[in-house]
Amino acid sequence: WGAMIWCMVAYRRRKNDQGFPKQTAYNVPLETMFTAIPILMVFTLWGFTDRVQTEVDRPVDDSPLTVTVYGKQWSWDFNYSYEQENGEVIEAHYSGIQAQLDGTEGVRDTLPVLYLPNDVPVHFELKSRDVAHSFWIPQFLQKRDMVPGKTNHLYLTPQELGSYDGKCAELCGESHSEMLFNVEVVDEAEFVQRLEEMEPGQVGDEYSRNPNNNPDGAGTMERDLQTPRGGGSH
Repeated sequence: WGAMIWCMVAYRRRKNDQGFPKQTAYNVPLETMFTAIPILMVFTLWGFTDRVQTEVDRPVDDSPLTVTVYGKQWSWDFNYSYEQENGEVIEAHYSGIQAQLDGTEGVRDTLPVLYLPNDVPVHFELKSRDVAHSFWIPQFLQKRDMVPGKTNHLYLTPQELGSYDGKCAELCGESHSEMLFNVEVVDEAEFVQRLEEMEPGQVGDEYSRNPNNNPDGAGTMERDLQTPRGGGSH
């Protein structure tokens, strides 16, 4: 209030004031600069973004490893198809069961594990068995939606051995927060060994409810399809 009253007194109209004060509201050179610089910045950032995004999404035609990932309430299925240097193809799969994250020590070790060979290009085919999910490995800076009836693709090359966290990044029902998985990037020899320890062959696209949602084996696929637990996704 004090500042406002001071301005009213200090800048009041004087008796000898003639006409309007000098108008400084418009400055064409300055406004041209204020317009040109943001436009230049936007187009520069757009150019870099387009170049990087195009490179990230560029299909790798000669990838020796294809991993088909199925999201389901609330776990993951992984199909592996790996062509070795000798031309032999290994096909194996892992069908995940929802972890019961009750705070017990070591419970995270029961999460589904996605094994990847280090320094080998990987082609991910991403599918959903029920509602919309999202495949996300934060440390890889990659995330893709998994939409029922549609196959999305993701290409990446792991470049550092180690353990990483994966999760669903799309709200998909009451146990969304437990839809986690572990990622192990290993050398090629260990990767082949892990594949040989898995179930051979591939799991199909047919609807397959997470076994932990139906522990007694009651109900049929038809009933599960009609009344999916957790409803739709948002």
